[in-house]
Amino acid sequence: MNEKVTLHTAILDGKLIGFSSETDFLVQLGKGRGSYRTKWGFKGNLPQALLYYKSLNVGNGYKKRLLMPSSSKPILARCFSV
Repeated sequence: MNEKVTLHTAILDGKLIGFSSETDFLVQLGKGRGSYRTKWGFKGNLPQALLYYKSLNVGNGYKKRLLMPSSSKPILARCFSV
């Protein structure tokens, strides 16, 4: 029951990101002008969230994004097709 919170840093697209082992990361998908829906959530594991995000192929009007909701700028990465 004595879990330690660890702090980590990473550089993503030239931006320094600080997060802890308790930070949530969300991978969301959407289509067209519709809203995004959360498909996967990761707690404290940015590399795994980034792996899932990069493995998604977008095409035919789909879009994807990687979020860190606890941040002041929550969108870490975004991609869409036309």
